[in-house]
Amino acid sequence: MTYRGRFAPSPTGPLHFGSLTSALASWLDARAHRGAWLVRIEDIDGPRTVPGAAEDILATLERFGMHADEAPVWQSRRTARYEQALEQLKSTGLLYPCGCTRKEIADSLLHAHARNTTLAYPGTCRSGLHGKPARAWRLRVPDGAAAVITFEDRWQREQTQNLATEVGDFVLRRADNQWAYQLAVVVDDADAGITHIVRGADLMDSTARQIYLQRCLGVPTPCYLHVPVVTNERGEKLSKQNGATALDSDRPLEALSAAARHLGLDLGGSTPTTLDGFYGAATAAWARRMGARV
Repeated sequence: MTYRGRFAPSPTGPLHFGSLTSALASWLDARAHRGAWLVRIEDIDGPRTVPGAAEDILATLERFGMHADEAPVWQSRRTARYEQALEQLKSTGLLYPCGCTRKEIADSLLHAHARNTTLAYPGTCRSGLHGKPARAWRLRVPDGAAAVITFEDRWQREQTQNLATEVGDFVLRRADNQWAYQLAVVVDDADAGITHIVRGADLMDSTARQIYLQRCLGVPTPCYLHVPVVTNERGEKLSKQNGATALDSDRPLEALSAAARHLGLDLGGSTPTTLDGFYGAATAAWARRMGARV
């Protein structure tokens, strides 16, 4: 198998330290396997996309020495493929229209919490819209043992999620006509031939849904690795929403060395003074930690 990995940032602002750590992990894993490293701009959520942010992220990656092996892919230019995947799922009978509003879903989950029952989507529209207009499209998940998805994460070890009790039927096209992350990422990874996904642990909860969707679409399931997220002083995930600052492009080695430390990499006694020196030491350290080849 030829290794193909990727880094897939959302252009909601400039690249920050948390994103850099995920980018570095995915880059090192690809290089340690002598594989290809791709970049995908996940700009499918139009309302959250900041003009110019994608270009700034790509420029920052270049300045930090992380060069993609192929031209970047933009989700906003791939809507026809998402339509095709949606039609494929409709033909199998796995999709159904949903007329529930956010308030209705929140109210049902609140009542479920009070009854100490499942917090998954209750399947209100499974049997029909009951006079409500269609708002979104949901993917029907199985019941019983078939709903249990187990996968081996290369960092976090074995993970299991019951889609029926923990998630419920999930949205693939939203009420605002935007494509859901779950559908876009599965289609994109399959089309790009991605074999290994390295990303932050905050996305691990999505993995079972993506594996189920891969099975529904008949595409391969990649190997997964979820690195620990970077947190702020309050223990919150470092993100643009809670004030993460842009990286200083004039001091890439300082930020990269800090990201390597967060990943638990031992670069040896000497501090690299060049990007080439850093990446050589970091790739070897990643290979030692993850058991990859160099």
